[in-house]
Amino acid sequence: MTKKKNIELLQGNEACALGALRAGARFFAGYPITPSTEIAEVMAKELPKVGGKFIQMEDEIAGMAATIGASLTGKKSLTATSGPGFSLKQENLGYACIAEIPCVVVNVMRGGPSTGLPTSPAQGDVMQAKWGTHGDHPVIALSPSSIKESYTLTVKAFNLSEKYMTPVILLLDEVIGHLREPLNYDEVADLEIIDRKKPDVPPDQYQAYDGGEEGIPVLAPFGTGYRYHVTGLTHDEKGYPTMAPKIVERMNYRIVNKVEKNADEIIEYESLNTDDAEIILLSYGGSARSAKEAMLRLNAEGLKVGLFRPITIWPFPEKEVARLAEKVKAIVVPEMNMGQLKLEVERVVAGKTRVIGVNKVDGELVTPDEIMAVVKGVE
Repeated sequence: MTKKKNIELLQGNEACALGALRAGARFFAGYPITPSTEIAEVMAKELPKVGGKFIQMEDEIAGMAATIGASLTGKKSLTATSGPGFSLKQENLGYACIAEIPCVVVNVMRGGPSTGLPTSPAQGDVMQAKWGTHGDHPVIALSPSSIKESYTLTVKAFNLSEKYMTPVILLLDEVIGHLREPLNYDEVADLEIIDRKKPDVPPDQYQAYDGGEEGIPVLAPFGTGYRYHVTGLTHDEKGYPTMAPKIVERMNYRIVNKVEKNADEIIEYESLNTDDAEIILLSYGGSARSAKEAMLRLNAEGLKVGLFRPITIWPFPEKEVARLAEKVKAIVVPEMNMGQLKLEVERVVAGKTRVIGVNKVDGELVTPDEIMAVVKGVE
């Protein structure tokens, strides 16, 4: 008798929610919004089975606030949204950055601005993920291109959040959120799970925001006997507000550097046929699926085209992109916006090669044919 394979047909949103549970998420707060709603639906069904809590809040602002509060009690916490909801979460997302509270924010991107296209795909929140809240702050943002990655990158998002004590953003798009593919659970059976550190000093010696040699704070869960102040104001090592310039500067650099100095460990990307490529397709999320198909067709026609897919959008994999720019005659960037990541590529390339966008903002996915037409036009 043949054993039934451990495979399930899942949407990207469903895989994301199941990945969160696998990572140890035990709290979800949010507000239903297309095209992310299935994440909330799965969490509402599954969290009670594992002793977790699901709360549908009155709005997106409260959803982010509750997610932060649950994390401070030591729970791995998740919220999910799209478009206008991501805009509403920005103020409290900044609070989580400065207070160094780990949590995962899923943004299933849709057409905008404002209410825009609620059920159509877009990738217009790439820059908002980095600069949506004010001030200098750390940003980690990941972008899956498959159902398997929707699962594994959600686990990674929690791992990075817990390790570096910062919110992590998962940028799906409507294509990936609603796409269905089989997930083989045997292929994801050995994923690493990281939990945040706990204090190793007695309460009277504890300074939550000291950071130590790595510059990463150790926040004791509320109710465990350790006292510290949590605020959105600039603060000292005990969390108390301060305007002392040296302390303020030290705090600001520390919260940014804990991510930037570990960028090589955080950054992940996929590189296909780039060794001898004359043209590179640089794409992410749903658009990268079209880019990969375009690459395969162009390769079959004898054109030397490679694909570079940033899986970690922020921090941007600039070292590798700069290296590729040295040896190709163009980098073509397909994305469902007016050129947001293209701007970052141009900054990194610094004139070493041409950067050409393939851009759509009509609610439709960039097609392989559209990408191929641009590549064939490169002289």
